[in-house]
Amino acid sequence: MVASALTIAGSDSGGAAGLQADLRTFLTCGVHGLVAVTAVTVQNTLGVHDRSDIPPNIVAGQIEAVAADMGVGAAKTGMLASAEIIKAVADACDDANIGRDNVTPFVVDPVAASMHGKPLFDDAGLTALRELLLPRATVLTPNLDEVRLLTGRTVTGREDMHEAAIALHALGPNYVLVKSGHLTHDPECVDLLFDGKTFLELPGPRIATPHTHGAGDSMAAALTAGLARGMTVPEAAKFGKWFVGNAVANAYPMGQKVGPVSAFWRLAPEDR
Repeated sequence: MVASALTIAGSDSGGAAGLQADLRTFLTCGVHGLVAVTAVTVQNTLGVHDRSDIPPNIVAGQIEAVAADMGVGAAKTGMLASAEIIKAVADACDDANIGRDNVTPFVVDPVAASMHGKPLFDDAGLTALRELLLPRATVLTPNLDEVRLLTGRTVTGREDMHEAAIALHALGPNYVLVKSGHLTHDPECVDLLFDGKTFLELPGPRIATPHTHGAGDSMAAALTAGLARGMTVPEAAKFGKWFVGNAVANAYPMGQKVGPVSAFWRLAPEDR
């Protein structure tokens, strides 16, 4: 039987991030992708120009429909757009047994900031994210801008990542994976996994490329695919780190600014 994974995320018209990155990653990792669309964005490599949010009942209905009929091996979130959508997602996931105290692993990728560090939520949205989703998360996967928005902590080095992970774990997730891609002065890219007791460093090279759009989404999606295929959280985190390292190493330019990371590295060179 083919494993399945659900992405609860916004659509990126540029195809680099959001649910497009998630589905591309699921496919590359051998997992059937299911979708609950939360928003439709108008964006390209220059930025997000507009968006239209999906009604909360339609977001919840998508989750309920696929979970009841097709089954969900693991689920992840991306951009959730509003407090009302977050509440609908939390309730629908509870009904579908998705989340830390239920059968299905739940990866919360807290897309609370754009790639330029701008908040995507108002205060009500951030509060709903903290109170309704983080306590349900099997794994929380923030970047450093999202760490700042969720905890008020600014991470300037690896040592700060430990304190940030402790603060985030106190908000309820089983595991926290703090991503270090924004520590651009660090010659390595060492992410940090924390389960409340033990820290696990996930080292990787820092790849010199400006084309990193969709990297965070792709890593969280690969982690989710690993969980859907029966990996433990540490195994899935290592798998996600390995996947995104290759995706960034094979990123390509497209458009006028920041190009996407690539899933094509898994193809033979002549097929890319």
